[in-house]
Amino acid sequence: MASSQMVTSIKVKRAAGFIGAYVENLDLAADLDEAIVAELRRVLLTHKVLFFRDQHLNHASHVAVGRRFGTLHTSPRTQNLPDLEGFPEILTISPQVDEKLVGANREAIFRKNWNTALSGWHIDASQVVNPPAIAILRAERVPPFGGDTHWTNLVAAYEGLSPAVRKMCDGLQAEHTFWAAHNLDSSVPAERQAMEEIGSQRVAVHPVVRVHPETGERALFVNPSRTARILGMSPVESRHLLNMLFEELTRPQYTTRFSWAPGSVAIWDNRFTAHLAATDIDHLQGEDAVRIMHRTSTRGEVPVGPDGFESYATAGQPLDEPGAQIPATAGASQR
Repeated sequence: MASSQMVTSIKVKRAAGFIGAYVENLDLAADLDEAIVAELRRVLLTHKVLFFRDQHLNHASHVAVGRRFGTLHTSPRTQNLPDLEGFPEILTISPQVDEKLVGANREAIFRKNWNTALSGWHIDASQVVNPPAIAILRAERVPPFGGDTHWTNLVAAYEGLSPAVRKMCDGLQAEHTFWAAHNLDSSVPAERQAMEEIGSQRVAVHPVVRVHPETGERALFVNPSRTARILGMSPVESRHLLNMLFEELTRPQYTTRFSWAPGSVAIWDNRFTAHLAATDIDHLQGEDAVRIMHRTSTRGEVPVGPDGFESYATAGQPLDEPGAQIPATAGASQR
């Protein structure tokens, strides 16, 4: 049974100038009281991503923490992993697990076929009409070095634009698809299988600028991995504007970087951040290459723009609609 932790404030240490904070002296596995949960939510809204060290979460306590932040999504991949029986909310993210489940390292396929250097930056499942709101990722096993994850503050990126560009973007919409940043070859069996099984079920149109449902802040809601085009523009205009926005949101000053260790946990607001996993461990082999992560995420709202525009789906259904669960690796790659 988890112990009770009656705490009314938490110790927070900022990680970078625009985003991220370390939360210290807090046991997430404890039975946290409502005051500390409210404080965590407030700090998360302020810093966008929170980092915790030396946590001792198992699947049950991980789910319990996630439910403190909202209703959790379910993962269809759970049914293929015996250790996740009874925990449908947990998605295991691991090249080694992918090899066992589908016979291929899907994430390596994705990375090999990126069409720009920025393609790995993504908002989880932005190709669906209601992307997840809050994500909680914990490290079970990681290599002794490398594999860090970066996050960027999309509010800061929006505010870094000139007033004229912000005004233009406030009224624009963009199409999001799973394969926007990839050039796959259907003649390669593994790539053809990925194209057939992953990501084609859902396409959504979102506002280019999203208004946060809790804080009212405005943020860019585009990302290099999933945003395919801006509606109402020619292909050339769309490409140039998106490239400018992608460069802005990936500026180093808006980012922070987290080095994983077993027991590390990150909680982020998926509505107003994008993230990227460093690919400096893809060449490793053997025990040093094993990486096993577990994630839960809460159900998100349909995004709304400054002009009142609400996102809509052009293919597929919202997450967790009956018979429409997210594909096994969609929205989970590139951690």
